[in-house]
Amino acid sequence: MATKQSQSQSQDDEDDASTDAIELLEQDHQEVKDLFDQYDELADNEGSEADKQAIALQICTMLTVHATIEEELFYPAARDALKEDDLVDEAVVEHASAKDLIAQIEGMEPGDDLYDAKVKVLGELIDHHVEEEEGEMFPKVRNAGLDLQVLGLAMASRKDDLLAEAGENSSV
Repeated sequence: MATKQSQSQSQDDEDDASTDAIELLEQDHQEVKDLFDQYDELADNEGSEADKQAIALQICTMLTVHATIEEELFYPAARDALKEDDLVDEAVVEHASAKDLIAQIEGMEPGDDLYDAKVKVLGELIDHHVEEEEGEMFPKVRNAGLDLQVLGLAMASRKDDLLAEAGENSSV
């Protein structure tokens, strides 16, 4: 019986960690960084255009979903909790730049001029954005007393919905 209880507690701990809003966003950051690293390796080693395009489109989808959950749920909560608009405003502007590059990449073929350069610049923009969020915004939000579990549950649910929609759109 103690084993069953400890398994249940372990699952609860995993659920708590996975529904913390900031941890969810940090996990996304790491996953997309890994994809950029994979893309860079393919670009440096003259990988196939199909492989590069598959990773680039996966990056674009992940970033689009991530930006949506931040803009719809996390940023409004952060803005209210922090009473500090500058950090959130800057993040929103960075999202706009990323969305512009994402649209350009999605409208291109990997053999097109500047394709690799645009993916690389998108990666650099995202690195800068992540550094500011994780170094400045997230610690302030964590200290602001926001219920990150409730927010994380809402964000995880919205993310699942968006990924399902993206999957349906890519198979059409």
